[in-house]
Amino acid sequence: MVQAAPANENGRASARKDDVIQIRASAGMKAILSRAATLRGQKLSEFMLDSARREAEDAILDQRSFFLDAEQHERFLAMLDAPPAPSPALRALMARKPAWEG
Repeated sequence: MVQAAPANENGRASARKDDVIQIRASAGMKAILSRAATLRGQKLSEFMLDSARREAEDAILDQRSFFLDAEQHERFLAMLDAPPAPSPALRALMARKPAWEG
């Protein structure tokens, strides 16, 4: 897993910041990012780095490999072919209208 820098007294990573990342964005994209950063109480650069780090960690974790012997592989395939039935709670959640469709 990706290791984070130790947190400082504010609970944020305290790593030396001497590398520069430059990015160009449309005015509309910057406005959305700035609004989201403000809602989280962060500077724009903090918000962008936090968001990019989370996405990078997810991308890395999605690429993890695991190895199974023949018997484990067959059991794994059988589980994929016969997923459990959805629970009542899952059915209710899936039937709910998404918040973004307001």
